Amino acid sequence: MTGDLVRVPVFDGHNDILARLMHEGRDGAETRFLSGQERMHIDLPRARQGGLAGGLCAVYVPSPGTGPDANGDLPRVERQSALDQTIAQAALLRGIEAQSEDAFTVCRSVGEIRAAMENDSFAAVLHIEGIEAAGPDLDLIHVLHAAGLRTLGPVWSRPNIFAHGVPFRFGHSPDIGPGLTEAGRDLVRLCNRLKIMVDLSHMNDAGFWDVAKISDAPLVASHSNAFVICPHSRNATDRQLDAIRDTGGLIGLNFGVKFLHPEGKADPEMDISVMVRHVDYLVERVGIDHVALGSDFDGTLISKKIGDASGLPRLFGALRIAGYNGEALAKIAHKNWLAVLERSWGA
Repeated sequence: MTGDLVRVPVFDGHNDILARLMHEGRDGAETRFLSGQERMHIDLPRARQGGLAGGLCAVYVPSPGTGPDANGDLPRVERQSALDQTIAQAALLRGIEAQSEDAFTVCRSVGEIRAAMENDSFAAVLHIEGIEAAGPDLDLIHVLHAAGLRTLGPVWSRPNIFAHGVPFRFGHSPDIGPGLTEAGRDLVRLCNRLKIMVDLSHMNDAGFWDVAKISDAPLVASHSNAFVICPHSRNATDRQLDAIRDTGGLIGLNFGVKFLHPEGKADPEMDISVMVRHVDYLVERVGIDHVALGSDFDGTLISKKIGDASGLPRLFGALRIAGYNGEALAKIAHKNWLAVLERSWGA
């Protein structure tokens, strides 16, 4: 610890580095991640500088460029396109591992995550954010699980055959649209059987409670914030937070300024104190054992006060000043994620 900097190993609940690398160009993407590239929130040098030891690496398929409809809903993604992009991003994750000389490890268990972190190898977990690539038969889920998939969000913030993702609306609760379809219920049941964690961060209110009724696993919102502070549809209400706590689940702090700022402003100069305020509220509501980080690095606008993964020690420095001791910081940084994944996946 130096001044207001506290360096602690971090396992982060959400990043979009795979989609970002693909957007920047597939050729040489592995090398760009491993050696460093401008404009990214995460690459291996930045991760090591900031203590980012691993995280859930999301496969994310962008929406078609037609924009939202009159109701604010984003257009659906065509299945074949989603399947092509899902395979390409999963292959990119494996490609990074293959070229990393053991500096990057794709993990399938908490034991593998711990081992990678101990060996100073970035512990990556394959996650899918919106499973448009799968059909109602769910055959693809079995294939992806065999390939290492261990967590998924049934939806991103758009509708698909499984559920109605919550649109991005400031000043509106997540109570927008219907919940799970029958295919969505089947998906949750299959995830429970395969021990795939179901991520609720882009689920609307009806879908959240449908999952809560069906699932026998902890409820997890990997990258969401406190609705009571920032009333954005993507954030978790008090009632949802209570359910997360009561099931032994977890909520990961999203670094996106528009999900943090009390007025919903996309303010790149937002002070870290706003992030601390959310952490304080979440810890008060659900307890220190159920709060972690879900940065959304490379997927959203974050404050310049953090900047990128190398800025993580500034957040932990601010939390230390706010009164969080070493054990509390370790829980928020990585222990809580490993504990909930262990509860979700089994030993």
